[in-house]
Amino acid sequence: MAGKSTEQLEYECSTLLQKFGFTEYEASTFVYLLRLGTGTAKDVAEIGDVPRTRVYDAVDALHEAGLVDIQHTSPKKFTPVSRESALRKLNLQRQNTITELSELFEDLEPATQQPEELGVWTVTGYEGVTSRLLEFIDDADDELIYMTVDELLTEDHLDHLEAAEERGVDIYLAGLSDSAQAEIQERIPSAELFETLWAWSEEGAGSLLITDERTALVSVLTDQEATDSIHETAIWGMGERNSLVVVLRAIFTWRLNTLTPEANE
Repeated sequence: MAGKSTEQLEYECSTLLQKFGFTEYEASTFVYLLRLGTGTAKDVAEIGDVPRTRVYDAVDALHEAGLVDIQHTSPKKFTPVSRESALRKLNLQRQNTITELSELFEDLEPATQQPEELGVWTVTGYEGVTSRLLEFIDDADDELIYMTVDELLTEDHLDHLEAAEERGVDIYLAGLSDSAQAEIQERIPSAELFETLWAWSEEGAGSLLITDERTALVSVLTDQEATDSIHETAIWGMGERNSLVVVLRAIFTWRLNTLTPEANE
């Protein structure tokens, strides 16, 4: 990157490589070899801050990872794979780790008591709130009630709602402008739009979500005038007896029931 010294670039590369499980010496040795192209332990020690005696152990680990080739001359010479090959190998390692972790998550047995059912939790930040909200939408099996404001409704949200519709989830939406409602009805024709008892878009309202009468999330927008970015914070609860879920479920079950033909007869 422009403006950064060689030492700073070396340090940042080494730090990132350590996130893949390499030690500090292993990461630094690989970075120095990338700069050298081919070098001996002496060359690596002279260009960087890895002790010569530690270069050999570092190279052995890098060789096992497929990142360095060894020429058995006297002294030994070490050649790194190309930068492109290194990135491919590291990306494959990352994907394999994620796949393995996913399989382990599937096999992980839940505790007999879900601590999330015991109280109301807080999540701060737009990305964190969005992640939790989309997780609840993805886990919905029967019904979801979703209120939000236009600025929080993205293509990503619509994709997840569309997937929920394809699973047969009954979707109830409110709080959006006419143009947003028209877009939703085009993408999710089975979604039922309803009017709230209050102006949801006022006073910094964000999103409200209830799914399967088991999860609930309510968010607000903050500091909107101070910056162009979205600042959002939310509270959420999980469990049929969770206080937040019980209260919101009671309010919206009553509201939706008043909208059904049977309730008005």
